[in-house]
Amino acid sequence: MPLPPLVEPASDLTPEEVRRYSRHLVIPDVGMTGQKRLKNARVLIIGAGGLGSPALLYLAAAGVGTLGVIDFDEVDESNLQRQVIHGQSDIGKPKAVSAREAVAETNPLVEVAVHNERLDNDNVLEIFSGYDLIVDGTDNFATRYMVNDACVLLGKPYVWGSIYRFDGQAAVFWAEHGPCYRCLYPEPPPPGMVPSCAEGGVLGVLCASIGAIQVTEAIKLITGIGEPLLGGLMIYDALAMEYRRLSVRKDPDCAICGEHPTVTGLQDYVTFCGVVSDDAAAAAAASTISVQTLAQWLKERENGERDFVLVDVREPAEYEINRIPGSVLIPKGEVVSGAALAQLPHDKPVVLHCKSGIRSAEALAVLKGAGFSDAVHVGGGVVAWVNQIDPSQPSY
Repeated sequence: MPLPPLVEPASDLTPEEVRRYSRHLVIPDVGMTGQKRLKNARVLIIGAGGLGSPALLYLAAAGVGTLGVIDFDEVDESNLQRQVIHGQSDIGKPKAVSAREAVAETNPLVEVAVHNERLDNDNVLEIFSGYDLIVDGTDNFATRYMVNDACVLLGKPYVWGSIYRFDGQAAVFWAEHGPCYRCLYPEPPPPGMVPSCAEGGVLGVLCASIGAIQVTEAIKLITGIGEPLLGGLMIYDALAMEYRRLSVRKDPDCAICGEHPTVTGLQDYVTFCGVVSDDAAAAAAASTISVQTLAQWLKERENGERDFVLVDVREPAEYEINRIPGSVLIPKGEVVSGAALAQLPHDKPVVLHCKSGIRSAEALAVLKGAGFSDAVHVGGGVVAWVNQIDPSQPSY
């Protein structure tokens, strides 16, 4: 359903602004009034990464008067495959600062507020209160639930997007007029069930497709034109080149925006979402070794002083990028399903590792439950191995 404009129009446009935004001004639905609303709008983009890059550039080009960008990370070479707001010369620079410089080059008439910090329970309400609209470019469930809850508590609209490999999703959540994120996803998925983009990958250009949808929805909300994607979930399959729209209804039993809310403030979202399952955390508590210990064990194995099996539980494509010498590949899915248990010996220890230690902890819990009492996993995984033991290998 159409909604009233989110922002009041600015008093005027300068001659320079009229020239710059002339292609907007001749659209009857936008016109001078719509462009003045964009000029008066304050939009916060969470994350200057894959989704944040096109969102920031197109919101700036569209003439949104004030853009806020919050990101505590630094530009890495692996970002450049999809995070088009950054360039080669920005490697090592804070992403929020790099984004501000790119926005200034795109449109110097836009004011950019840099929040070079981690968004958390201590600052989210204060930061959000200074903006009309929140555009979410994050990639983890804990932050998404925190962003949603803060928006509900403050009455802010929330434009959400998600990407993974060749698939993307986008939606608008605004509890005052429709569903919130918890109405769609009342509970987070089990820990380890949904790989991150760092683990599973993402087609770089997919970020532009979903980011553009987010910007389109933001402009519609600000100016009050069209029908926003409120109460709908847009799903994009890039391989099939197919868009589908599903209906999302407001849940009367929603924990935060329902008729009898049980969530009335911010909560511990890391615990709520869980990085690893309770079984994995318990298994890893007394059965985690460092990469330095593993390096020593590998030397001892080479000298015949120690015997163990080193198992890499990543996916085959990851195994081709880098690997710890002497490891054998058995993807986590085969361990969790039980299909690989017959391949593992009971007469020698099994050492598991993955990229960062999360998947290997989940696989370790399965092995412990199957009677592999001597099994351990490597904290930090291949990332720690490359950083601390063998920096000659590429990272990803």
